[in-house]
Amino acid sequence: MKKKILELNISTFSFVDIVNRIIELAVSNSSSYVCVANVHMTIEAHNDRGYAEIVNKADLATPDGMPLVLAHRALYGIKQERVAGMDLLPCLLHKAETLGLGVYFYGGTQETQKRTVTFVEVNYPKIENKHFESPPFRDLTEREEMECINRINQSRSNLVFVALGCPKQEKWMANMKGKINACMVGIGGALPVLVGIQKRAPVWMQRCSLEWLFRLAQEPRRLFKRYLYTNSLFVALFLKQIVVKKLFRSTEYR
Repeated sequence: MKKKILELNISTFSFVDIVNRIIELAVSNSSSYVCVANVHMTIEAHNDRGYAEIVNKADLATPDGMPLVLAHRALYGIKQERVAGMDLLPCLLHKAETLGLGVYFYGGTQETQKRTVTFVEVNYPKIENKHFESPPFRDLTEREEMECINRINQSRSNLVFVALGCPKQEKWMANMKGKINACMVGIGGALPVLVGIQKRAPVWMQRCSLEWLFRLAQEPRRLFKRYLYTNSLFVALFLKQIVVKKLFRSTEYR
């Protein structure tokens, strides 16, 4: 089940239900993909209908950011649970270790992948089928793309964690659906946090929807303009959606 937040249809399942659904797709080697949606992704979808369609065609689109969680309550009266990539990734790795599933990490810098190799070996030593790839920071040629597809399929991985950043990773997963025999999960910025390259905000900041502020303090030059634009536009568009919804309801009962 999904509910519309601006242009995106966001899954309304609990954290546990979403994890179970992803594992079902992974075990069956279903060619599928999962988007982990936040404010940045929502604004990208608002500005690009093609991108919105890609996210809306995903098998699951989880509410990563607290603003999307609060939007479910304000618009639909749903006490939606947050399903953040930073929580989802370690949970799926634990499941993969328990169930003997193969995992494939695709994306990120070579340094990030090196840290990921060490992290997985230390924290999830029972995952035997594990693979790591840092692709070039450019579009792949047709030949390179086919080689990539073959590598992933031949690895017999069940879960492919895609860390290419928004919106590139969602477009990549949509393009690979029907080609890669695994469940692809767009983990974005969760990987650097998981392996210790970046720190995560304290719990109280997460609960108060201030995780973005913590990230901004860590990378002000890279994130200032983006957050100023996306956060402001999200608030304006969200308030507009609430007003439109209330007006529609009032005309319904006349």
